[in-house]
Amino acid sequence: MLKGFKISMLSLRIRIFISMILLIIVASVLLASISIIQFKNEAKEYHQERLERKENAVKEHINYILSTTTYPLTSENLDLIFKDKIHELAHIHNIEINIYDLDGKLLKSSKESFSIDKVSPPIPAYILKLVRSSIEKRYVDIKTINGVKNRSSFTQIKDDKFKPLGVLNLPYLEDDGFYEKELHNFLIRLSQVYSFMLIVAFGLAYFLSSYITKSLKTISDKLNETSLNQKNEKILLEASSKEINLLINAYNRMVDELEKSAVKLAQGEREGAWREMAKQVAHEIKNPLTPMRLTVQSFQRKFDPNDPNITQKMKDYSETLIQQIDTMNAVASAFSNFASMPAQQNETLNVVEVVELALDIFNEEHIVFESESPEIIAKIDRTQLIRIITNLVKNAIQSIPEQQENKSVSVSVRKESNDVLITVKDNGIGMKQQDIDRIFEPKFTTKSSGMGLGLGIIKNIIENYKGTITFDTELGKGTQFTVSLPIINS
Repeated sequence: MLKGFKISMLSLRIRIFISMILLIIVASVLLASISIIQFKNEAKEYHQERLERKENAVKEHINYILSTTTYPLTSENLDLIFKDKIHELAHIHNIEINIYDLDGKLLKSSKESFSIDKVSPPIPAYILKLVRSSIEKRYVDIKTINGVKNRSSFTQIKDDKFKPLGVLNLPYLEDDGFYEKELHNFLIRLSQVYSFMLIVAFGLAYFLSSYITKSLKTISDKLNETSLNQKNEKILLEASSKEINLLINAYNRMVDELEKSAVKLAQGEREGAWREMAKQVAHEIKNPLTPMRLTVQSFQRKFDPNDPNITQKMKDYSETLIQQIDTMNAVASAFSNFASMPAQQNETLNVVEVVELALDIFNEEHIVFESESPEIIAKIDRTQLIRIITNLVKNAIQSIPEQQENKSVSVSVRKESNDVLITVKDNGIGMKQQDIDRIFEPKFTTKSSGMGLGLGIIKNIIENYKGTITFDTELGKGTQFTVSLPIINS
């Protein structure tokens, strides 16, 4: 049963020894890494919150000054309004304060040695743009200078009618000395603890490895003679260890059961494989029949020999039927060669056009299609793409109760990075919580008819393209499936 399985006592002892040491080292490194990240996050949050508190306090003080000033509230008067107040503000709040006009020109600064003249550096244009475009009219610029992180907040100053007057700038220098000292002390204590644990682990690993290998030595020779490709012999041995005896007895019972079930298992696997293949063949052949039937019914209902576009419509109907017939033919050919799915016949096509064409077979008026672009070119199998769309749309239609008044099935296509995203959303009954984890399982279905192979098969198709299929559902409100396929152009 275990042919080629040779137990080297020395090798096993070394492996146990090394495993325990590595476990201690990995645990210590992991804990140290988590601690460092935690300390850094705490420091970051502390500085961020401290800057926000100071900024809010300064803004409240500024609003009070603006409400009590006798000067007209204009950008030009900010210099006069804060002429005698800005140093008082900086002293009260213990922070440097700079006031700029709306174009980024410095008007007033609390920095004593700062000379306000034409060479004073203005606010960069990109920062002004970010301040204006943000919802809060605020932006925090973070830069690292000489290894020290500097935060600088920019926020609009407004009058009592919320009209922008200027820009308030609060430079803030991060001081992580306290957190770095705490982290240093913690890492020293951690290294001391794990050094002691490492010494203990050395002794414990040596003891355990010696004990375990001594017990296993008595049965290693028997195990070396066991093979999967021959009749297995039982181990006839009485060990001094109760655990080893339990292992031997369990192995002997397994040999007996394995011998009895080997033939049944092989036969059952063959029968199961044929049954599963038969179900998949039936499902894959039946799947294109529904859209073909819908196409014929639609043609029969809408046919008008006097329609000036009758030639184009007949061409469209014919192409739809031919595509579904090609799909059936591909499935039949593939299964006849003992393949579970048709081989990919990739071609360069417009995904938007193929999806829209696949929807033409459905007669439901509540199906809505939209695409952000008229053309998304990708290399993919046309029949497999159509199969994905028709299966998802058919499931969406069937999930909406017949008696429901407002029915909606929306299909959309869009490009995101190097992927094409296809979504199919319905306002049907949704899925129960206990069904969510099983929705892609073969032979599982929430419907009264069908074999439940559709979603499992299209999931295989999508994954063969290195894509993904996900869904969001809410009981009583509907379900949305999202298919992501990489765009392959070569």
